[in-house]
Amino acid sequence: MLENAFIMVVIIMTINIVYVSLSTLRVILTLKGRRYIAGTIGTFEIVIYTLGLGLVLDNLGEIQNLVAYGLGYGLGVVIGSMIEEKLALGYITVNVISSNPDISFTRQLREKGYGVTSWYAYGMDGDRLSMQILSPRKYELHLYETIKTIDPKAFIIAYEPKQIHGGFWVKQVKKGRIRKSVQKAEEQQEAKQEEVHSRGE
Repeated sequence: MLENAFIMVVIIMTINIVYVSLSTLRVILTLKGRRYIAGTIGTFEIVIYTLGLGLVLDNLGEIQNLVAYGLGYGLGVVIGSMIEEKLALGYITVNVISSNPDISFTRQLREKGYGVTSWYAYGMDGDRLSMQILSPRKYELHLYETIKTIDPKAFIIAYEPKQIHGGFWVKQVKKGRIRKSVQKAEEQQEAKQEEVHSRGE
């Protein structure tokens, strides 16, 4: 009997984890304008939800089933968010303000494949270089590292644009310029690590 109760708890928790993970992805995809993919996910989501809820309602007297349902819900939210982060859907816009308007910030970023619009601005302490940079979300961390390498004191604000239209940059992304830049940076980093390791030996 205990074995059956344990199996039921595992089933309910698993069903709810899958359901809420799909629900989280559906909401995120809807916000990003991927309505058809979101609708497809929603179809599977509601079937799984109905199945899980039915199991709980049929066994309301079993407190462990309710606990499993609640835990599964919480874990589903976390796992769904982790999946979305791994997928890194969409683009991110990064606004950067550099205290040194003379450095070749824009050129260095464009060479790595990022879309950059720049202009001169004036801050409390003098001239500034202001930039708006567009990047696929999966290269977001690499972009931050690149910015900090060029100017460690740069001021950075990032947000996700809801819609992108026009411009030449999306075509450049399809050609894989940023991906090649990231791969090259990773190879250089690995080479440095191997060099340090060989010196240590």
